[in-house]
Amino acid sequence: MAFPTENSGYEKTILSDLQGAWFLLRDSVADTQGFDGCDRVLFHIDEAMSWESVRNLDRMPPLLLIIRNLCLQGGAPQEVMENIEEVHDLLQEVLWEYSPGP
Repeated sequence: MAFPTENSGYEKTILSDLQGAWFLLRDSVADTQGFDGCDRVLFHIDEAMSWESVRNLDRMPPLLLIIRNLCLQGGAPQEVMENIEEVHDLLQEVLWEYSPGP
């Protein structure tokens, strides 16, 4: 009986870059000493990173907008705001690349 083996050759895509940017954003929020609404931001980041959102990428932009607004209102550190911009830029690229053609 043959055992299935793990594929050893994975192609890096823009989606893996987007996933990495979300993880960096989450880590930067979690590493802060807290800011007003920090727990709500983490909740929305987790929702944006969920399988349900990844399968329907159109769910991500509204969640990112909520995250950005909460961070602005709560006085999040500059590093967090920079990571939000990185997620935004990659998300725009992903949505363009994976948008249905004409």
